[in-house]
Amino acid sequence: MGRYIIRRLLQALLTLGIVLFLLHYLMALSVQVRGNPALLFFGGERVPDPAMLEQIERLYGLDSPCYERTGDPCLVPFVERLQRLASGDLGTTLQGNRDVGDLLAVYIPNTLRLFIISTITVVTLAMLLGTWAARRRGSLVDHSVRATTILVDSIPVFLILLSYVYIISVPLTKWARGIWGTDSFMGQFFRPSYNPDYPWVTIIMPGIILGTVGLATLTRLVRASQLENLGADFVRTAKAKGLKERRITMVHVVRNSMIPIVTGVGYLFAFMLSGAVLTEGVMGIPGMGRMIFQAVQRQEINLVLVGLTVSAVVVVVVSLVVDLLYAVLDPRIRYD
Repeated sequence: MGRYIIRRLLQALLTLGIVLFLLHYLMALSVQVRGNPALLFFGGERVPDPAMLEQIERLYGLDSPCYERTGDPCLVPFVERLQRLASGDLGTTLQGNRDVGDLLAVYIPNTLRLFIISTITVVTLAMLLGTWAARRRGSLVDHSVRATTILVDSIPVFLILLSYVYIISVPLTKWARGIWGTDSFMGQFFRPSYNPDYPWVTIIMPGIILGTVGLATLTRLVRASQLENLGADFVRTAKAKGLKERRITMVHVVRNSMIPIVTGVGYLFAFMLSGAVLTEGVMGIPGMGRMIFQAVQRQEINLVLVGLTVSAVVVVVVSLVVDLLYAVLDPRIRYD
């Protein structure tokens, strides 16, 4: 087990290294093709003083001559960037000269709240609906669950968000505030935008909506996995012993169906990173997705790289946790 963890950690570090290099190379190509982003520091059509421009380029690591050669991977700036990241220096933004670490301290907690709620939503709904459909295979309930989840999954997240904001949220907020008051839980729960004074309450509905991403896929995975176990010998033995259906389902079927489900949850978590950009943008949530989107618009190269690096780290860590959970869920699995 220990050797496996070390091996997986080394693989994770190698994967992160490759991802960081690709991000750096794409950034270098962007600078080489589109021009020096340090010019944005001066704004508009203003012609900067050469000495001042050189100082700004040196400050933000854009003074290397490799940025003038299209296709050059700029290995020296890449190594210097890795050294700064390893030392905890995340740099500053081009516009406003704000510390990137301070920005992450604001944005990451909001994205974590969103992901916690969305993950709980998709796992809970998929387990309930998938188990319900598996127990009633071929019935109207089974067909209805599959059709409903596929219908929900086929609707783009941004369309669900806009429909909620402009059709559902406004009347419900007005109704709730008229009964319980503006500062009440219900008065803030249906709010159409994020409120920093109520970070958890106003992020519940966006998290639930984001949780619909991949619901159909995970529900079908739960159903297929449980159907496979319902016909297994250990389930027939449990029935022959006279165990109750609920105990058979929870102890034998659900637990032995968790390995493919945990794998699906790991992939969905990574997939929801893209949905977070839309969710945070529409609902006005100051999170990582919105930060990266705005940084791309403003050509804040360092902010984009740091944000994508954090996202890559999260995906790699989730993949590692999923692998380690296999042995916990199934004692027969051993990492030798």
